[in-house]
Amino acid sequence: MLQELLGAAAAVAAGAAVYLAAAARVVRQYERGVVLRLGRLHGDVRPPGLTLVIPAVDRLRKVNLQIVTMPVPGQEGITRDNVTVRVDAVVYFRVVDAAAAIINVEDYRFAVSQMAQTSLRSIIGKSELDDLLSNREKLNEGLELMIDSPAVGWGVQIDRVEIKDVSLPDTMKRSMARQAEADRERRARIINADAELQASKKLAEAAKEMSEQPAALQLRLLQTVVAVAAEKNSTLVLPFPVELLRFLEKAQQPVQQPLVQQQPVQQQPPGVVQEAVPQQLAEKGQQPVSQRSVDGEQKPLPQQSPEGTKQPLTQQSPDGTKQPLTQEPPEGA
Repeated sequence: MLQELLGAAAAVAAGAAVYLAAAARVVRQYERGVVLRLGRLHGDVRPPGLTLVIPAVDRLRKVNLQIVTMPVPGQEGITRDNVTVRVDAVVYFRVVDAAAAIINVEDYRFAVSQMAQTSLRSIIGKSELDDLLSNREKLNEGLELMIDSPAVGWGVQIDRVEIKDVSLPDTMKRSMARQAEADRERRARIINADAELQASKKLAEAAKEMSEQPAALQLRLLQTVVAVAAEKNSTLVLPFPVELLRFLEKAQQPVQQPLVQQQPVQQQPPGVVQEAVPQQLAEKGQQPVSQRSVDGEQKPLPQQSPEGTKQPLTQQSPDGTKQPLTQEPPEGA
């Protein structure tokens, strides 16, 4: 009898051990257990530790409450300023309601991933290229709000969304590089111009001081010679005053003599040689009345009228002979 009792007790103990082994579940610290009894939610969420369920009746679903890092695949889109880009992002989220994450959505990880891709495409279409490159914090906030709104009913909380990379076409990269280069060149020219302006003001002040003391210019010339000679070269550069060059240029110019006014020379007919006017006639202001031809024959010269017009001294008679004209005395003689 005793043996039968001991055997029954051993059998009960073995059955209890098997039952406990089948019913015992361990929920880790970062997990929560959701019990579904015959397909229905039973009780509250099981805390971490050892928990028991009815074998073949209850089903325990464990939900991880840790922050999940989910990369969002690169999405291609066209920005508001018509630039094709490819944007990658990453989403940080965690489950705050284990029962809702199991009951309200089939697979909360897949749902969050799809929602992140859709929201990222929407953000690309609403933003400009400059915002994607330089104003990412504002875009991250907008993307987080777009993903977090539907995720609240899934028992999921979006902690952070970051735009990881923005890929641009090669042509756009070259255009941006040229723009940046042009902008830097513009700033360099402005800085150089400002430096030239300041230097010109200082040089003007120095020139004003040197004009008061001419010896200062000679001292400055000697300092320049010393600075050039210290370079260990065989070439010595000496400044040459511009005033000396101007002086030499003026010295090389020929002196212009005053032009002597010449009397117009009357052209004589061929074969006629005019006799020299005696000095006495020239002093009295008279002119010769005859000229000698090549064969030695003297011919009368044409006489000028008082008005300066020349009049012939001979006239031709009807028979063809030339006779001298009688000269009338001038009026008032």
